[in-house]
Amino acid sequence: MTILRASAYCRFSSDNQRDESIDAQMRAIEDYCSKNGYQLVKVYADRAKTATSDRRPDFQQMIADSEKGLFDAVIVHKLDRFSRDKYDSAKYKRKLKANDVKLLSVTENLDGSPESIILESLLEGMAEYYSKNLAREVMKGMKETAYKCMHTGGLPPIGYTVDPISKKYIINEDERGIIEITFSMYRDGYGYNQIITALHEKGFRSRYGKPIGKNTLHGILRNEKYTGVYIFNLTDSKDALGKRNSNRKKDSEEVIRIEGGMPTIISKELFQQVQAKIASNKRQTGRYKAKELYLLSGLIVCGECLNNLGYEYAMMGNTKFSGRNKLKYVTYRCGNRDQCKACKNPELRREYIESYVIDELQKKIFNDESIPMLARQLTEFQAKKDVSYQSEAVRLEKKLGETNKQIDNIVNAVANGVSNPTLLNKLNELEDLKLKLEQSIIEHQAKKERAPVTEEVLRQLLSKFKDHIAARNLPEIKKFVASYVDKVIVYKEHVELILKLHLPETQNPQPDSVVDLTNGGEGSRTPVRR
Repeated sequence: MTILRASAYCRFSSDNQRDESIDAQMRAIEDYCSKNGYQLVKVYADRAKTATSDRRPDFQQMIADSEKGLFDAVIVHKLDRFSRDKYDSAKYKRKLKANDVKLLSVTENLDGSPESIILESLLEGMAEYYSKNLAREVMKGMKETAYKCMHTGGLPPIGYTVDPISKKYIINEDERGIIEITFSMYRDGYGYNQIITALHEKGFRSRYGKPIGKNTLHGILRNEKYTGVYIFNLTDSKDALGKRNSNRKKDSEEVIRIEGGMPTIISKELFQQVQAKIASNKRQTGRYKAKELYLLSGLIVCGECLNNLGYEYAMMGNTKFSGRNKLKYVTYRCGNRDQCKACKNPELRREYIESYVIDELQKKIFNDESIPMLARQLTEFQAKKDVSYQSEAVRLEKKLGETNKQIDNIVNAVANGVSNPTLLNKLNELEDLKLKLEQSIIEHQAKKERAPVTEEVLRQLLSKFKDHIAARNLPEIKKFVASYVDKVIVYKEHVELILKLHLPETQNPQPDSVVDLTNGGEGSRTPVRR
């Protein structure tokens, strides 16, 4: 008698289940083989994998091996172990059949008769119904939990932890600095690499002990929960192929949003400023690739498009060669003009507009009349920062104490004869972290001891700015421009310059506001020279 070769396929779908589920399925399959004359030649097992998707490593390996003639049948404990999706079930059964491999079930007697085909179809439909109905009931329970602003599962966002009693979010003070530094640095114009370096120098790590990466920053900067808004059911569910895309958002009526449902780490104003900067950076990626250095990149916009279309188009740097001698001309021109030829605003020579902006900075900000006001406000700002530095110093001291304790524990373990490469690598990492924390503490102490900002210091800064202009040190000039210019709006007949000024509270209740200086006696308006 010919002994038929068989493979076993086992699966359990949840991390809450255990390997005993696989063992129980295998016992039933082995008993089936011995009673029906099958020789078990290979076992495929997927742990914590759902059957509503075909993205299961051992399952795909089994389908691939069926083409090689390694076995004559695939035996499962129940059909729902094979698949709970009717389309996937039909698709892969067809592949097995094309490879002359039978699919057998221990608990369901399917002999290939017309009646068994109806039974098999019914069982598959019931399995899919069970899976989708269970998902619906689970979502119903999670929504009720969400309405109470409680944790619904998974890792909480960086900066938060879960209270073990109330199951609500609370601020993780060890991670709070990650959020505050990331948002404030990005708003101030720093890129991902600079933020990552700053976090690394301050001793911050991911929850797995690794350096914080760009993907983590991307998620932090777009997470509205840090403003105190509890959000649930924001991203779309899996598609028809079982793939999840966190960038796909659900309709607003399906999303649960509760103001004040989360502890607040950053202000809504800071969050909105960051979102505006993210949107702006998406439109201005060309400035990072430009061969010429443009002082006003990211700041200069087209006023004609603003008037005619109601929204801004950034003006782009442009280089061209013209005339008999092919002279080089560097200009700014409207991006809308390049895209759809809709804008009639002429190009503006770079040297004209950049010289004008630098002249205005010297007139309005870097002059003897402004220096006393700036000195007073910078001193007040420094006093506020000192409070922040003190809080950060306390956090660093606490982190250093925890690190020293971990080092002592490992040293004691090694002294008692417990030693392995992983333990020694961890010790090296902790020693590196200790050095960085100690350095950060020294830097914070130095910041606490800083002298107040005086008028003399500002005059030195003014002198340095003039030196940079005289030496044509464009990178340094660009830093000054970005610090004090909010926007340059170019029209056909004139240019408007909006400066960032820190006005005294008697003039303006918001000292850090942006002030438009295009009207009245202090107008920063000039005719355009083409």
